[in-house]
Amino acid sequence: YTKVISEVAQKENAKVIILSHNNTGKALAPRLSVKLKAALGSGLTCLPSEVDPFTVHKKVFTGKAFANVELNSDIKVLTLSQNSFKLISSDNNVTIEEYSTGIQESDIKTRVTSTDKQTGKLLLTDAEIVISGGRGMKSPDNWGPIEKLAELLGAATACSRPVSDEGWRSHEEHTGQTGKIIAPNLYIAAGISGAIQHLAGISSAKYLVAINTDPDAPIFEAADYGIVGDVHKILPELISIVKENKS
Repeated sequence: YTKVISEVAQKENAKVIILSHNNTGKALAPRLSVKLKAALGSGLTCLPSEVDPFTVHKKVFTGKAFANVELNSDIKVLTLSQNSFKLISSDNNVTIEEYSTGIQESDIKTRVTSTDKQTGKLLLTDAEIVISGGRGMKSPDNWGPIEKLAELLGAATACSRPVSDEGWRSHEEHTGQTGKIIAPNLYIAAGISGAIQHLAGISSAKYLVAINTDPDAPIFEAADYGIVGDVHKILPELISIVKENKS
């Protein structure tokens, strides 16, 4: 892909190349940067309104701060964080062109000969939907509904830091400022009060649904939709609704 994209960029005299800040984009961007002698801006949350100076905005220190970075090279390679921009309608006509490149067998430097999966679960950072539980779940034995809802929705499971610290769930599932920073399209927080550190890790979620018995829980201030109630009653209801809609 590096060879193909760089060839197209040079052919079209492209000055800015934009990729998604996902696994593919994060792998391609630095390679393109070196190949094209371009400045790299990764994990951006917005694009500059002016091209001179070309200043980009990004999160740093795992979302604890923002930085403005000026890119001064002739060509720029950028990766955009998920959900940084809302979809808008446009009247612009876009033409999709097919490009043929002369990729040779010798150009393929790396091959995947085998894979060894440690788990069949969807990776948290790749998930479009995340079902997350907090101390409101009360016990590690009560995670069944979260697992079931995640299975029905094709979602990943996550948890708050206190849950992982208690050993109820793996630290790999811990979302927040000191855990995974994620940007799913939908984040369902079940029994999570909404500490500022947790909210910092999910602030880029497109939609946040909160379920909590405490109507004054901080999570509701950040939520797009809130359900005041017992997660042990609400989650089974949600599972029933999803099953009904699927059938």
